[in-house]
Amino acid sequence: MLSVVVCTYNRAKYIGTCIEKLANQNCNKKDYEVLIVDNKSTDNSKEIIDAVISKYPEAPLKYYLEENQGHTYARNRGIKESKGNIISFLDDDAFVKDDYVETLIEYFSKHPDVQAVGGKIVPVYETQEPKWMSKYLLTLVSALDMGDNVKGFPSSKFPIGANMAFRATVFDKYGLFNVELGRRADGLEGGDEKEVFIRLRGNNELIHYVPSIEVEHIIPEKRTRKEYIKGLGIGVGSSEMKRLKSATLPEKLKKYFSEIIKSIGSIILFLIYMLNGKWAAAKMLIQFRIWVWKGLITK
Repeated sequence: MLSVVVCTYNRAKYIGTCIEKLANQNCNKKDYEVLIVDNKSTDNSKEIIDAVISKYPEAPLKYYLEENQGHTYARNRGIKESKGNIISFLDDDAFVKDDYVETLIEYFSKHPDVQAVGGKIVPVYETQEPKWMSKYLLTLVSALDMGDNVKGFPSSKFPIGANMAFRATVFDKYGLFNVELGRRADGLEGGDEKEVFIRLRGNNELIHYVPSIEVEHIIPEKRTRKEYIKGLGIGVGSSEMKRLKSATLPEKLKKYFSEIIKSIGSIILFLIYMLNGKWAAAKMLIQFRIWVWKGLITK
């Protein structure tokens, strides 16, 4: 059985469609449940959620209110309320295909050694793709495309929270999401899912990229603005510092060395994009790396 956890906060514009896509899966309704965890939304999300649940009385849709503010609190609430032996997580502005549940269950059934998977995430821009976008910055809009073949995630990559799934036993073995990490309300810190995957990887657990588990992720215009990307970059850096606050000195030095390597890579890519006349993309590569460093050093 699959438990789909959808954590939501003030996404009245998208949450209805997100849930309807999950209600209309082409599988037996007994094969899954959908847990909508409302993290104290202040808009009319609750009304929309109630309307969808009423519209599909035969669908396994369940609503929960999580009073503790923070994405990780909402995710952990979903885990605690779930009944499935597989638990997946979707963003409230991510839309699945009608075979999403069937594909996830089938993959985990056929690959008993795999403990977690991440699927393809296709960005759908409300306006247009920003001029600064490049394949190296897709994660800034929570997009993920590692090709059309199943493969293990390389050491430098992890599944993205908008479309990821775990065996429920993972949380029994390695614990829940760290509530000191992750977004709170409109904040832009993260790192919570990365920290869980690092725990798995440290215990040699298999994490696969499965492109057939695909979602469309809505990208509103505000998420393409410079101010938002700046906040995101600083949030990435500060989240890493929070994650490493109890780490040893060698672990912290390893992180700084990793960021230096990324910065050198960004400079090389900057020059390549400049030579190809892609000024906006070149500039953003450098700016984002500067903002990450700001978060690392000042937070």
